[in-house]
Amino acid sequence: MPTPDFILDLRRDIGHRLLWLPGTTAVVLRPGEAGEQVLCVRRSDDGSWTPICGIVEPGEDPHESAVREAMEEAGVEIEVERLVWMSPTGLITYGNGDQNDYLDHTFRARWVSGEAAVGDDESSEVGWFDLDQLPSPMSELQRRRIRVAAANPPHVLLGVAAAKAFLGED
Repeated sequence: MPTPDFILDLRRDIGHRLLWLPGTTAVVLRPGEAGEQVLCVRRSDDGSWTPICGIVEPGEDPHESAVREAMEEAGVEIEVERLVWMSPTGLITYGNGDQNDYLDHTFRARWVSGEAAVGDDESSEVGWFDLDQLPSPMSELQRRRIRVAAANPPHVLLGVAAAKAFLGED
């Protein structure tokens, strides 16, 4: 799905200035021959790989947004198991100059059905990857989201520092 209409409307009023938006990430896992695999998409705009990510629409629950984004981006049905991490992404500046910072809700999800395929023009490739063989390029933030969801912490991690501590990062 392209940029939601409500954001296009805001951009007409404020230009490229910073928007603070709710975001969602679905780390979709399924069993593989060598252990769990994660579903990743390659972004059309910058060529980077990510788990399923998107913007929470007004009035939409973040976990429902994750389910919707998985269907739109990769044509797969998923079931959200639980929220594992919530944190800001930090400033993201897009190629057109738009600036966003997202309060991201990272969900651990499991694949239910559907053959993964590129579902819209936001991505150019889609695939399942072993957790120890993630595709490149992928940002450290996205890799951390995948590691957190795969590790399935006993409680929701709040903030970047909590995720780094849980993963044993400095």
